[in-house]
Amino acid sequence: MTRLYAGIAAVVLAIMVGGTAVWTTLGATHDCGGNAIAGGSAAIGGPFELLDGTGATVSEKDVITGPTLVYFGYTFCPDVCPLDVARNAIAVDLLDEQGHDVTPVFISIDPERDTPELAAAYAADMHPKMIGLTGSAKQVKTASQAYKTFYSKGEGEGDFYLMNHSTFSYLMFPDSGLATYFSRDASPEDIAEETACHIKAM
Repeated sequence: MTRLYAGIAAVVLAIMVGGTAVWTTLGATHDCGGNAIAGGSAAIGGPFELLDGTGATVSEKDVITGPTLVYFGYTFCPDVCPLDVARNAIAVDLLDEQGHDVTPVFISIDPERDTPELAAAYAADMHPKMIGLTGSAKQVKTASQAYKTFYSKGEGEGDFYLMNHSTFSYLMFPDSGLATYFSRDASPEDIAEETACHIKAM
């Protein structure tokens, strides 16, 4: 784990950026514990087309090729996103130590400022395996709607504005789709433990 991970992980924030996802926690429904989704796991996730760091169009089939942690945020986020993304990166390292190959994905919901190159660079700074994606406003909206996430432009003027957005991380599998999701209060250890359970159960 790098000093970046350790430094960010040491900071604890108890805030939730405005907005909520359109879904409901129903409680554990399988041996791995975790969260269930109103309408079933098929209600979260679906087809999308976004741009990678080279500007090439990629689909969910190109990105979710194994166990994948998907997070929606933006690179200008001053606090919540870097903490959540770094936490996911730590969880991926913990899983790697156990022999589990999990890919972290960062999808920017701020296409006005986040170019494909910037989103990819941000992801690479957080973890060498992390995939950074964005796209046109329409492409990002389609991906967000597939995952039932929320985002909107917040306070600020010109290029100096914040984004309101939901802050969940989604554990996805290529064949079965959503396994569970993690809220902001989940630790790297929590994520690693539950993800490993789902991998073993596959």
